[in-house]
Amino acid sequence: MVQLLLPIIYISFISLGLPDSLLGSAWPSMYPALGVPVSYAGLISMIISFGTIVSSLNSDRLTRALGTGKVTALSVGMTAAALFGFSVSTQFWMLCLWAVPYGLGAGSVDAALNNYVALHYKSRHMSWLHCMWGIGTMISPMVMGRVLAGGGPWTSGYRYIALFQILLSAVLFFSLPLWQGRTAGTDAEAALPQVLSLGQVFRLPGAREVMLCFFCYCALETTAGLWASSYLTLTKGVAPDTAASFASLFYIGITAGRAACGFLTLKFNDTQMIRMGQCILAAGVLALLLALVALYALKRILARYGKGLGDLFKPAPPQPPHVVAIKALEALHNQKLWQNNRHKQYYSGLTDILRTYIAARWGVGAMEMTSDEIIEAMRSEELPDKARMDLTAILRDADLVKFAKATPDGEQNEADYLKAFYFVEETKLVVEEEEPEQPDPMQNQNA
Repeated sequence: MVQLLLPIIYISFISLGLPDSLLGSAWPSMYPALGVPVSYAGLISMIISFGTIVSSLNSDRLTRALGTGKVTALSVGMTAAALFGFSVSTQFWMLCLWAVPYGLGAGSVDAALNNYVALHYKSRHMSWLHCMWGIGTMISPMVMGRVLAGGGPWTSGYRYIALFQILLSAVLFFSLPLWQGRTAGTDAEAALPQVLSLGQVFRLPGAREVMLCFFCYCALETTAGLWASSYLTLTKGVAPDTAASFASLFYIGITAGRAACGFLTLKFNDTQMIRMGQCILAAGVLALLLALVALYALKRILARYGKGLGDLFKPAPPQPPHVVAIKALEALHNQKLWQNNRHKQYYSGLTDILRTYIAARWGVGAMEMTSDEIIEAMRSEELPDKARMDLTAILRDADLVKFAKATPDGEQNEADYLKAFYFVEETKLVVEEEEPEQPDPMQNQNA
């Protein structure tokens, strides 16, 4: 029975990865529905991170009092409750509230299981343990993408992941006797090492350097995971459901690398693995430095001929904001979202196009504004009366659909599309071309 414990630990780490990539993949659909700026995802992430730090620092104390099995089961149960709380949240402050148990649960299970596997199993299991985390981070964006592609709300994606966490919590509670029986016959039967305080850990040779490296790695991983979907949606025009699925691609590389490391540990010892990792990092840094040197040399050579790097890679001239908006409106119309009862996604797309157009046309930070703030900001701009009324009507209708769950009929959906089209056409910036100077016919005669 004790042999069943390791698979349960692996499954626990899959559950740890499931919520980690969920917020970033769902956020392009969440922030319009919540009526908050896109940057507010960072606030939720910071609350979760703070809870993770607090619980990690107290993990040793909890583990000594309750045992690793109970800490793991309670922590996964806490994250399951937090994910279910996310799935029923309708206001931003609710997400902030549920982010507290979210972070506390994630930090406890992370620290407890890492410590347990490090003490009782060989190093290859640690690599595969974190590979399981990567599998979890790959699964949840795919689930969210499938939900959004099917016309479901982002809350349904959270609810599905929460149900999986609840099921896993039950499995962990039933497996508690396995943890108590794990006292002998393991890969590490030697006496456990002495427990060090946080101050003693900081005084260990190389500990601070390792923490700094891990801080940089976590910053890169968190930034990419949190903002990849939003970047694809807001900058590249990718649909939110597609962007949610694309977010999992980042974690595929992490998962594959950790799986490979697990097999490499069968041939190399821990010291050799560390040296190998350092060599790979050094090779990456060297490649970047060589690229910078080559770029500098190319720049100097081009300067001799009066050229610059921009002459080599001349981008296509940017399209005017109204051209981009018209194309986006036509693409949205061709998706036939409201015809398939996806009214919320239709109006979110409609207002996002207008927000992007307003930001590019007048320099107004519309992407970070609520509907009322946009209407107020546009009062100082010179607009045709009908265009102003159309913009207000579209934003009001969108708020009713997104927040009051209104279901407009086909005539209203089509009318709002035409209003958006008219608004862009009537407010586009027209650059008058200078007429070429006509030659003076009298000068020709005199000549």
